[in-house]
Parts: sequence; C-alpha cells; structure tokens
Amino acid sequence: MTCYIYCCLNSYDTIVIGAGAAGFFAAIEAAKREQKVLLIDHSSKIGEKIRISGGGRCNFTNLGASYENYISQNPNFCRSALSQFGPEDFVKLVNKHKIKFHEKKLGQLFCDDSSQEIIDMLLVEAEASGLKLHIPYSCKKIYHCPESEYKFMLDEFARSRSLIIATGGLSIPKIGASDFGYRIAKQFGLNIVKTKPALVPLVIEDEELRKLTGISFDSIVAIRRQSFRENSLFTHKGLSGPAILQISSYWDAGERINLNLSPDLDVYKELKKIKDSKETRKKQKIKNILKDFVYLENSQLKNKISRKNIFPDKFIDFLESRFNLENNLAESSDKELQELAQQINSFGFIPDATEGYAKAEVTRGGVDTKELDSKTMEVKQVPGLFFIGEVVDVTGWLGGYNFQWAWSSGYVAGNSC
Repeated sequence: MTCYIYCCLNSYDTIVIGAGAAGFFAAIEAAKREQKVLLIDHSSKIGEKIRISGGGRCNFTNLGASYENYISQNPNFCRSALSQFGPEDFVKLVNKHKIKFHEKKLGQLFCDDSSQEIIDMLLVEAEASGLKLHIPYSCKKIYHCPESEYKFMLDEFARSRSLIIATGGLSIPKIGASDFGYRIAKQFGLNIVKTKPALVPLVIEDEELRKLTGISFDSIVAIRRQSFRENSLFTHKGLSGPAILQISSYWDAGERINLNLSPDLDVYKELKKIKDSKETRKKQKIKNILKDFVYLENSQLKNKISRKNIFPDKFIDFLESRFNLENNLAESSDKELQELAQQINSFGFIPDATEGYAKAEVTRGGVDTKELDSKTMEVKQVPGLFFIGEVVDVTGWLGGYNFQWAWSSGYVAGNSC
C-alpha cells in the first residue's frame, strides 16, 4: 500500500477507534502511561451500551468471571487478559469513585443508582489521564505505513504509532453498531469467525405456544453439554428470559433445545407415586392434581411464606390441548404419564430463528483469536495494531461477563500499545 506523508497531520502515540467500554478503557490506560492518545467514535454519544445495560443500572462485572464463562474457538484465549485485570480490579476503580453498587445474583454487580455513573467515572479518568476525545468522527480509510514511525493514518486527519480497534459487533444497530471493525480486520488480511446474534430471544412459529405468552418458569435449558438454570419466559414470538438468552449463544440453526419447566419436581415420579399409593386423590382428574402442585415462596415484602402454584392455569390448558387431563390419575397408564411428564420436564423444541441483531445483546464470532497475542491483544502479523472487546471472537455469558471482557481486553491493549 502506498503511504503518503502529511507533515500537517495530527500525530499521536495511539489512536483508539470506538468509545464504548473496551475502547474507552484502553484509551485511558494508554494515556496513563503518558502517551499522546486520541479516542474517536462515529457517534456523538459515548458509552451507549453502558448506558442502556442492566435496565439502566449497568451490570458492570461479575465477581465469578473466568475463562469458562466465555465462548470462543479458543476457549483459553481470554485467560491472560482476565488474569491481568479481573473483576476485583474494576471493583477497586468503582470504589475509588464512590459509586454505590450491589450484587443482584450469581455474582452480578449493578449500580445502585444509574449506569451513567460508570460513564461519568470513565470521563473523569479520561480527563485526568489527558487523552483527547474527538466525537463524532467517522473514519473513512485507514492507511498502513509499516516502515514509518507513524504506521497508521486515518484519512488525512491523524496518524499514530499504534491503532486500537474497539468498534464492537453488530448487536443493537439502533445505537450505532456496524461492521467497521470486521472490514478493517479484512483489510489487514485477518480471518473472521462467522458472526451471529447472541444473548438473544428465540423465535418459535407455533400458534399453541402463543397462548402461553407472559408465563415464566424457573427452568433448566440445555443444548448438547451446556445448560443454564434461570427463568424462561414465553413471548408472543417464542421464548426469552435469562435462561433462553444464555442458551441462544450456543444454538445453531436446526438444533434442538431441551427445556425443563419444573427442575425441582419430577412430574412422572410424583404422579406415579400418587397413582401407586392408597391416597384418595389418585381418583382425581390429572388436571386437578397438577393444579395442586405448589412451591413455597418467601416474600421479603410481606415477610411471610406463601404457597404458589407450580403450573399456571394457562399452562395446564396448553397441556390439555395435547393430552387428556380429564382422566383420573388411577386410570391413566404409565406410558401416558411419562409422555405428559416429558412435556414438562423435557420440553424439546427447535427454534425457527432468533430475533436477530436488533434484539441481541452481543455478537458471537469476530476477529479470529489465532490472529492475536492473548497477552496484549496485538495482531501477530501487524505490529502496533490491536483488536479488543466485542469485535473479537470472545463472547461472554449474560450477567456482566461481556463488560468484564471489555475492561480486561482494553486494559492489556492500553498497557501494551
């Protein structure tokens, strides 16, 4: 590629493209090392994904984050970055800025007040570090001059010794997601692992399931050897909820997913036990017995334990459309009970699709980790070029893991450029 030298160009040690979580953090870390750093973004709003995350309270990390919580063609790739800057390190920064937070569940940390506090924290750190923020700016072309001191040139605007690409994936296009990072990777001859929506609701074209819209279950959802236990929610399009979003990252078109809608109750075992007993209720209709299955719920607001039906009436109506629940339990065969129980404890389905990038929280796939040094995030064959965050083939689980990857990958790149 022909390189043109423009003496009037703004010169920097490092330019970071993408002012999201990863890019912002990388720019701050580089500037802390007394580098002259420029951070640019095509949007006039910075950290939009931070702002909208966690219902506006930003699930900024997960205390249990480890390499096992990430999907990648190289499952060990994120080990080094996480070990160099882990959840406890980001928590120290949050504490330094006196941001109040709480653990919601499963190690997930949220701001007590607003996600804007995390954005403000980054802005304060940016100002203290001396980095220059230039927004909005849409880069049209990147020139590579490997023999020059300033190897990278953005349009005819600025040049730098190092360049960090932190432009994210394709998820949530309404806040500016684009394929820019992938295009730059291809420009430099890097392999891209096929991308797909992840942490996304699933679409099921089944009119009967539409009748269950609004019902949620504590559930175990599984595909191949991977499973999650959290809530699943039936929607007017199919299935959503934390458990479904988690498993969606592992799902490929045509694969069957298994959903246990009653993890703590083996329905066949319980019905069989009643049927073989001397209890009078075995002469009741199966429908009524199912309605009697309850669990105890501790209400913190009312400070008392209440009894809740495991199976909502709408769900029992759905089962009744597939099985004869008017039969007395005693008169039902074991095979009939097994088939009924399977619809509850092993509800199998093949999604027709996902709801796509518009509803996906993250993008799976991206710049192939084989192209990068796991300790620095630098491209092995292009010194001075780095890819970090969601644009890389590292996808975290739901629950703060993707933000932690942003902080960790940004940290190592910012300290290596």
